[in-house]
Amino acid sequence: MREPAFGRLRCLLVAGAAAASLPAVAQGQGHEALYTRSLAATCANCHGTNGSTIRGSAVPPVAGMPKEYMLRQLAAFKDGSRPASVMHQIAKGFTDAQLDQIASYFAGLKQ
Repeated sequence: MREPAFGRLRCLLVAGAAAASLPAVAQGQGHEALYTRSLAATCANCHGTNGSTIRGSAVPPVAGMPKEYMLRQLAAFKDGSRPASVMHQIAKGFTDAQLDQIASYFAGLKQ
């Protein structure tokens, strides 16, 4: 009688271990997208949710902005060649790779 219970437990453990590896694979694939969205979310306070500012705002929307244009602007903020109130400080807080991810994200959104 012990043997069948042990066999079932063993099958459950094997099945559980196999199932547990599936979310890890899915998380690995979605991790980069989630990380990029979290970087882009840091822009929401000024540029609005998903990069869409309120009509008439002095702050430009960034949703749908061409990637290369946005990267040039971010680089100018980062090196101080474009004047700003806070963007130069914010841009300096990101690596060039992170800025590239942010620009790619917003370029892929609709205006």
